[in-house]
This record gives sequence, C-alpha cells and structure tokens, in this order.
Amino acid sequence: MPIVNHLIRKSRTEKYMNNRLWVALICIVLFSASCSKKIIAPAVVATPPKLSLNIEEIDFEYFHGKARMIVREASKEREVKANIRVRKDSVIWMTFSVIGVQGGKALINKDSITIVSNVDKEYYVFDYAELSKRYNFEINYHVIQSAMLGNLIMPTKDDDVILKDPSFFILSQHSGTIDVQNYVNAASMKIEKVEFKEGNTSNSFVLNYSNFQPVGNKTFPYNGTINLFYKTLSGLLNTTIIFDYSKAEVGTRELNFPFNIPKKYARR
Repeated sequence: MPIVNHLIRKSRTEKYMNNRLWVALICIVLFSASCSKKIIAPAVVATPPKLSLNIEEIDFEYFHGKARMIVREASKEREVKANIRVRKDSVIWMTFSVIGVQGGKALINKDSITIVSNVDKEYYVFDYAELSKRYNFEINYHVIQSAMLGNLIMPTKDDDVILKDPSFFILSQHSGTIDVQNYVNAASMKIEKVEFKEGNTSNSFVLNYSNFQPVGNKTFPYNGTINLFYKTLSGLLNTTIIFDYSKAEVGTRELNFPFNIPKKYARR
C-alpha cells in the first residue's frame, strides 16, 4: 500500500493527520534569582547577556530530492520512494511509488495541502486553519518546508530561551499549548533534533536529522526520522517515518510542478 493511501486511511480514523506535521517536547522553566537587600542599599545583580544563535539553514531557489521513506507502525512496515521538488516559499510537489508504480502524489502550497491516491481514485484537500485549530499549533507552508529541509520550524521570538551544554545549544519555544525544543549542534550550528509536546495531552512529535552532506554552499541532512506518539480511542499509538535521501540538489534552474486530479476521482 502506498504511503499516501496509508496516511489518508489514518486521517479517516482520526489516528493521524498528514504532513503535519507536525507534536513532542519537554518545557524548560527558568527561575530568576531575586535580589537580596542590604541595610544601606539594595544589592545590584548583574544580568548575564542573552545567548544568540546563528543557525545554519538551507537557502535555495529550487530544491530537488529523491528519497526512500519507511513507515513503521506496531508490527507493520511499508516502504515507498518519493520524488520531491520545492520552489522556495511557494510550492512543494511530491510523487510516491512502489516498485516503479506511482501510488500517489501531493501538492503543498501556501493555501492548502492536496493529496491524491491513485489506488483509491480519490483525493483530499486540507486547510491550514483547520489543522492548526485541531492540533493547537500553527501549521502552515513554512512549517512544512522547514521541517523537510532541517531549517528552524518556528520563527524566533523575544521570549525564547536559549541554553548551552557542551555539545548543543537548546532553543526553547512555545506556541499555544505546544512546547518546542530545538537542539542545535554547537560546532556545525545545524539543527539535529526538534521535539514537540502538547501540554494537555500525551501527544508528541520528534524530528531527528543526521548524515549531513554538502548541498550548494550549506549542509543538508540526508537522513531523518519522525516519531509520532498520539492518543486515540484505542490508546497511545506510535508511528515512525524514516527518510533516506539518495539525491538532494539546490539551484536556480526552474523546475516543473505538474499536478492534475482526474475528473473521475472523488473528493473525500
């Protein structure tokens, strides 16, 4: 069964929502020290300078990649090959195939996500506002594009917290009921891990990036793993999606994004 058909069936049972993306993490709480008072005058406590990050992100006009994707859930495992094209801040185009047979395709733009299943001869259209409301986290084109490329998913804000350990900078962020932690390699300044956690549920979402190789004048994670933990009526479920790129290119050469939905396909 192609991955697109698999994801659509999970949407029907409300066990999973496509591409979205995107749910796990541990909230960091910092306690500021209070100033002690002296008999004559209050003591002055120096405030340490706030850390800043210069995260290395993939910059491009067009991106083209080919990847093997593996979906694991319970005792089931499915493998599919994906052809991916991206025009920066505009459109993401994907086709999925199994043993050379196209099983589906997806078109992600700034307005919506459209998924077509050639197996079931049907298609789905997802609205960002609806998805954001359902998952208490702003889901938009930027979030999906950034997650695919290993770039920072949420824009930085003044109330973000940055901690430093020997190997990583940890950027802690918050959006609605979702807490987010970004682990940035202190040497390469590449994001290697992103954790999301919804505060009022056990839903979580973890992205891991590895095998960084040169793409253009930056480095790109050729391997990635997504782990989803989410509540359903039958209990807490876990889905793992593994990405293994065999090709990743950026450039200025214009790419085509052919996409059509046959008239006989039903919208679900």
